[in-house]
Amino acid sequence: MRKTIFALTAVCACGAAEAQTSVTLYGVVDVNVEYVNHVGAVPSTSNNFNPGQGGKVIREDAGGYSGSRWGLRGTEDLGGGLKSIFVLESGFNSDTGTLQQGGRLFGRQAFAGLDSPYGQVTFGRQYHSLFATLANFVPGRYATQYEPVGIIAGANFREDNTVKYTGVFGGLTAMAHWSFGVGTTLPQVTPSVPVAGGNGEVPGQFRRDSAYGAGLSYLAGPFGVGVGYDQWNPTIGTGNGAFKKAAVMASYAINGTAKVMGGYRWGQSKDQNGTLLQRDDFYWIGGQYRFSPALDFTLEYDYQNVKNLGGNTHIANPWQIALIADYAFSKRTDVYLTTAYSKNAGLAMESAASNFATSLSLNSYVLPNGQSSMFGVAVGIRHVF
Repeated sequence: MRKTIFALTAVCACGAAEAQTSVTLYGVVDVNVEYVNHVGAVPSTSNNFNPGQGGKVIREDAGGYSGSRWGLRGTEDLGGGLKSIFVLESGFNSDTGTLQQGGRLFGRQAFAGLDSPYGQVTFGRQYHSLFATLANFVPGRYATQYEPVGIIAGANFREDNTVKYTGVFGGLTAMAHWSFGVGTTLPQVTPSVPVAGGNGEVPGQFRRDSAYGAGLSYLAGPFGVGVGYDQWNPTIGTGNGAFKKAAVMASYAINGTAKVMGGYRWGQSKDQNGTLLQRDDFYWIGGQYRFSPALDFTLEYDYQNVKNLGGNTHIANPWQIALIADYAFSKRTDVYLTTAYSKNAGLAMESAASNFATSLSLNSYVLPNGQSSMFGVAVGIRHVF
């Protein structure tokens, strides 16, 4: 539930114009206690890309079902169907009180724009089009703890310096965006894959760290379908690579109590010289089931076919199965259990093929030496305001 801080009507001195303005405070606080076996260290140059022997861990975590955040959302009616809008959203670790997203104050979203009957145009830090299109077709609903979002949509799923168009026309939603400088950097986690990314917006280097993409989805009645594309051109050495992803997806709702969904995502990453860094196919399928008004379950299976990783074409393909059970005490407070088992990768399908994107930003889910599977379970509470 969201609470409106204030709403006011401003009338100009001449009495010729009138504007309605509102600002809403909202947020989520999510915290849990987790057990995970077989946890190693994130490979880096400092440890010679060695995850070590690892072991089991019991810890308190932030954001098991939803990323903890607080935000401000505002609108102003400019007349004639035109509105100005803004969103400022800050992500934080509810277990420690520290900021997420690299310490950004508003690291989840920070944008302003205009909304009209023909769609909205926004400027700032935003989710890219592929991520937003996928949102209605991923069973886990981007549950933070074990969702392999870095593989599905890419580590650049939030982008700085972005211009984005979103149009909603009945059941049809169309999106397109351009980023002048993504602001994401992937450190070197394997000898064959170099450091990639940066802030961009460098004079004389228009392509540096730029990105663009589009998405189209249609949801009407029980059926839903979607397609999306994303390309990120991260700085690598003195040039730019090209990281590309394209996806198709579908869903089907059953009697208002269940929903089945799945899809396929193609991926290809090349370095500044056009050399193939990674080629993979990603598949997912699963569903949501509402057992009662207060209790629902989510099941998701993910599989990554890694065809090439830095020249290695014989890699054991990662897969994961995850289950979430959620019980709502009210519209604002719920408790949940989330659990997952992964094979040939850590939880969230963490491996060199995902650039360890989740482990670099949250907790380590890296497989240690001598292990090929990982199991985790967490029990938590979430409060929405």
